[in-house]
Amino acid sequence: MKELFNVYCDESCHLENDDSPVMILGAIYCPREKKKEIYEEIRNIKRKYNISSFFEIKWTKVSESKVDFYLDLLHYFFSNPNLYYRGLVAGGKGSLDHEKYNNGDYDLWYYKMYYRMLDPVISPNNKYHIMVDIKDTRGGKRVDKLRKVLCNNIYDFKQEVIDQIGQINSRESEILQLADLINGAIAFYHRGLTEKQGANQGKIDFVNELQKQVNLDKNTRYGESKFNLFIWGPKE
Repeated sequence: MKELFNVYCDESCHLENDDSPVMILGAIYCPREKKKEIYEEIRNIKRKYNISSFFEIKWTKVSESKVDFYLDLLHYFFSNPNLYYRGLVAGGKGSLDHEKYNNGDYDLWYYKMYYRMLDPVISPNNKYHIMVDIKDTRGGKRVDKLRKVLCNNIYDFKQEVIDQIGQINSRESEILQLADLINGAIAFYHRGLTEKQGANQGKIDFVNELQKQVNLDKNTRYGESKFNLFIWGPKE
């Protein structure tokens, strides 16, 4: 019997003209049967710091005053054997030649990158419910297109592997919020903001702790499961 995984996808600096040189795509995934247990454990961490269970975990909220809470969440992710992360850093975003390589279509490149991000996660031996964070009003069409791209590339024409794909509001899922947290840290690092004068010390501390677990400058092995990172850049 195929195991069913929930895959929670988030993106950072994904707009074409947002003045960021990188785009970050990332997903945290877990066995579906472990979802409720993980939610409760994350809420226990919130209780430990007298934080409301309704508090939304977000990279933009990381501060020096709350850094211990966010570091606890990071340690929880790495200690939980049922949580996995896959991320892609797409560099050179502002200098890409979409006319030459993507039929003049930024969105085509975006889907290529999304496929590359999810490719190591999807195995034909399992089933997946993929949930994408709602970012804008174009989300529905983008999700439909993404499902076609993913299914076609793994010959899942009957959609038996990617059993479901849809949108989710980040407020509804602590696991998706963890993806936002890790994506935000990777974006912060690759945008060079850790070196910026006056940078948020809480965010710097979080990135430094993440760096102790994984080298953010290098690709991990393709088959690495716990924390898998791919750094993409255009060919010269």
